[in-house]
Amino acid sequence: MAAGLATGCGGGAKPKAPAPPTVKTALAQTGTIYPKELLPGLIAPFQNVAIESTLSEPAIRIDVQEGDRVHRGQVIAVLDIADLKAQLDADLAQAQSDSAGATHTLDQGQLTIQQSQQSVINAQASLAQARQTLAKDSLDLSRYAQLLAKGYIAQQQVAQQTALVRNDQAAVDSAVATLRSANEAVTANGTIGNPSGLQASSVSQALALQKVALAQADQIRASIVKATIYSPIDGVVVNRNLNVGEYPGTRQIFTLQQVDPIYAILHASGTQVANVAVGSSAKIVASDLGPSGLTGRVVGVLNEVNPGSTDFQIKVLMPNRLQKLRPGMAIEGNVALPAVSGVKIPQTAFLDDNHSSVMIVGDDSTIKTVKVQETGNDGTTAVVTGLTAGTRIVSDGQTSVGDGQKVAVR
Repeated sequence: MAAGLATGCGGGAKPKAPAPPTVKTALAQTGTIYPKELLPGLIAPFQNVAIESTLSEPAIRIDVQEGDRVHRGQVIAVLDIADLKAQLDADLAQAQSDSAGATHTLDQGQLTIQQSQQSVINAQASLAQARQTLAKDSLDLSRYAQLLAKGYIAQQQVAQQTALVRNDQAAVDSAVATLRSANEAVTANGTIGNPSGLQASSVSQALALQKVALAQADQIRASIVKATIYSPIDGVVVNRNLNVGEYPGTRQIFTLQQVDPIYAILHASGTQVANVAVGSSAKIVASDLGPSGLTGRVVGVLNEVNPGSTDFQIKVLMPNRLQKLRPGMAIEGNVALPAVSGVKIPQTAFLDDNHSSVMIVGDDSTIKTVKVQETGNDGTTAVVTGLTAGTRIVSDGQTSVGDGQKVAVR
């Protein structure tokens, strides 16, 4: 008994070694993830339409107020057209007068052409008659000369016949000149059905005046149509700058916004837009409307907004049938990026903000820090290079363990 007491007092039990800390781990696996980029932005209208009027007529009716929803083709304002109608009547009357003038000019031209052609016929007849008379008198003169040579007639009779022949020749020359003048008149005036020269130009001038009057009437008709102002889109009236009795002037009288569909304009850096493709899906969440969001698609990746800046824009088009989204709302957009394949690890395993290192657990349960490079993540899982599939990873990179430390795996 004494021996037993002596043994108990003199030796003492060795203290137990502390148990290694327990860490949560996961196995690196090969697979595919579908990354997304979370970006801030604002809602913008699908299009802004600024409406002006070139007419100098007062408004007699305004059918919309600011904030009203309008539909394509809906009348939103009407301008007075009394002056335009009076001008249209004047232009139509002028066109009718010019038409009558053209008809008169054409008839007068045809009469002149007929008279010119008749003058040619008359001149030809006169010339033929003068030539016939000249031929007869010339033949008589030849016979008189023979009789004079034989002494049957007096010299005075031959002289008289000679003078008559000369008069006949002058008559022929005059008839030739008259015929030439008549032909020139026909050439200048044209023929029936094909006027030319003076008559054609007179008719063309009269017809041109008629066309001018009709064109002015068409222009007035177009102005009358413009006096009724229609909405060119389905949208919302965001600005009204015209009242009954006011003249439009040169100012913008209405501003309309189309908000269905609508744009989400997301802001991003160059690295964030590098892998964004047109056609990618995007979920848009507005803090003003709670956690529920709308899904749209990327329709444009715009270059830097200002030269030298690093601010890029992504345009996302989405439906807005209930018009809950309004231009100017702050939003966040989750834009889908191309799929990435490789070795997957938990997003929480990274030791730093650069996502360049993780801790692995060796076969002897010892911790080791390994350098990696992230190639993509979807918010919960990352794909990296620098690891092989099957490697055990410490899931929480912020846990209090370090290189060389033994751990218990959970």
